[in-house]
Amino acid sequence: MEPLNHTLAQLGWSSFFSEQVSAAHRRDLQPVRVMSVHRGSVNVSGEGFEGAVSTSLPAQKGAEDRATVGDWLLIERNTRNLVRVLDRTSLFKRPAPGDDRRVQLIAANVDTLFVVTSCNQDFNIARIERYLVLAQETGVRPVLVLTKADLSPDPERLLDAARVLQSGLQVEMVDGRDPARAARLAGYCGFGQTVALVGSSGVGKSTLINTLRESNSIATQAVRADDGKGRHTTSVREMHRLAGGGWLVDTPGMRELQMSEVAYGVTEVFDDVTAVTLECRFANCTHVDEPGCAVHAAMAQGTLDPDRVERWRKLAGEDAANSSTAAVRRSRARKGGNKR
Repeated sequence: MEPLNHTLAQLGWSSFFSEQVSAAHRRDLQPVRVMSVHRGSVNVSGEGFEGAVSTSLPAQKGAEDRATVGDWLLIERNTRNLVRVLDRTSLFKRPAPGDDRRVQLIAANVDTLFVVTSCNQDFNIARIERYLVLAQETGVRPVLVLTKADLSPDPERLLDAARVLQSGLQVEMVDGRDPARAARLAGYCGFGQTVALVGSSGVGKSTLINTLRESNSIATQAVRADDGKGRHTTSVREMHRLAGGGWLVDTPGMRELQMSEVAYGVTEVFDDVTAVTLECRFANCTHVDEPGCAVHAAMAQGTLDPDRVERWRKLAGEDAANSSTAAVRRSRARKGGNKR
């Protein structure tokens, strides 16, 4: 982790966090922010202090009590023991790959989400919509960042396809290697602001971060020629300081992105589809073969794209199934806690 010597405001501290800490606690406890996450510990930075602290809490109730990158913690000034993870303005999480009983925390207290995708085989509408759903559910502003335009014979077509995915969606086409073109993203990374980057491996996230930081300290790798996919360059979730005063959170490439407890996000991203469902004859219409289904009528009339409806149906069904699993997981955790 790079040496840091920042004020709390520079690190992103705001009234939302200060209101959670009483004057009495401020004398004994020190606020610090998680800069990077490792197994069993996190690297943190605060006024006059930086270093590693344990992620264990005296009374840890569940997965979301754990600290993740971007979190604000209270530690004891003398012992440096972790006392509390402060309430978050936002939290990105997902079911842990291969284990639906666990939750993986991705990043906390993010203001803007850069959804990075390249203009080659990686450009995938369904995957982009998944990230937009996550951003909407979390209350974080999404910005779609298109990279490697030189790899597409018609990048403007991809730009147009992206802009219609969500009303008011900001879409930026940049060359991650060109500071002048990447500079347009700096407006989202002002003083104390936190931006997270998500996207598949090989889309150019590390190159983009290097350019925004005016540094080559983060390793990059070329994509495979046969399918345009990259290898996992980033293995640690980490915050990187930008010259403009903001922070970038890099996250390992996520190829398995399951939806869970994002019903609001699905509704908002697919607001055109959900608006039509309100016109169905039956309130519990499944939009499969019921009479009076407004969704089927809209597809027949050409006012709804059948492919978009199918993606909406898939995400909504996936969310319902995974949310049920999450509810069972919480129930088991509560029962286990009652046994102690």
